[in-house]
Amino acid sequence: MNRRDTVLALLALGVAPLASLAQQQGKVYRIGFLGLANASAQGNPARLEAIREGLRALGYVEGKNIVIEFRWAEGKYERLPDLAAELVRLKVDAILTQATPATRAAMQVTKSIPIVTTAVADPVTAGLVGSLARPEGNLTGTSVFTAELSAKRLELLREFLPRAKRVGVLLHPENASMAMIFESMEAAARSLKLEVHSIPLRGPEEIEGAFGAMRARKIDALVVLEDPILIAISRTIAEYATKAKLPSSGYVGFADQGGLMDYGVNLVATYRRAAYFVDKILKGARPAELPFERATVFEMTVNLKTAKTLGIKVPPSIAVRADRVIE
Repeated sequence: MNRRDTVLALLALGVAPLASLAQQQGKVYRIGFLGLANASAQGNPARLEAIREGLRALGYVEGKNIVIEFRWAEGKYERLPDLAAELVRLKVDAILTQATPATRAAMQVTKSIPIVTTAVADPVTAGLVGSLARPEGNLTGTSVFTAELSAKRLELLREFLPRAKRVGVLLHPENASMAMIFESMEAAARSLKLEVHSIPLRGPEEIEGAFGAMRARKIDALVVLEDPILIAISRTIAEYATKAKLPSSGYVGFADQGGLMDYGVNLVATYRRAAYFVDKILKGARPAELPFERATVFEMTVNLKTAKTLGIKVPPSIAVRADRVIE
């Protein structure tokens, strides 16, 4: 049976011909993954499984016709360039990256290996690509436009707390996208007649100091920005916020960790979507031919238990818009 007949037979059986032929010919694709925290950090298990689910749906089975090489910075962003270089030396077919710092590190060590970002704030403003529609380089993927989402969180907090004056913004100072996001929040805060205060946080060892700084500045509420390291310690952050009587808001999943509310992009969906880009690249597409996509799945969750502990009533305007309520 020739190749054409084989493909037709596989299609008739409902089998993905690319994956099956690759197995027959012994082709095993090697994908690199460059992450900021570690595989077990808060949120990562579900997101990594979403990548695998997306790949399986497209005919790729880990350990059979595809291998994923994971490299984790364990919260030490300075390790990212060396880890990215390791993946390049392995001659991977593509590199998946987690957030802006990992994406930038990968782009610094290779201009030829395709890079797919699972989620970056704004690749154009960050200087990663010149255009979403025409990336032109070796990078493509999904943008979550965190700046706009963070400004929206300020609006929602204002509805919760109409008398609030000062909002603390927890951010990782070594994440290049944080400055851009904070600037957008400053602009939104002015229209809401709020003050926003940047509170740097690199890891759990700095939490005491961060909350001490907020007490000194008489912060009324807290917003936690998307950063894999901050996500990894989100439960601890939420606990500190509740003890300090600080209403808190953050990324999707933050309310499940004890925060008052969360609003943002469903990152599990963006990680699953990364498989689409990987598949296109393995089939011969160049990243420059694959426009960046904007995340389209947004969610809002309110934690009523936390609201009760803080003595806050959930406004009807918030309750009716919430996708989920934690009793």
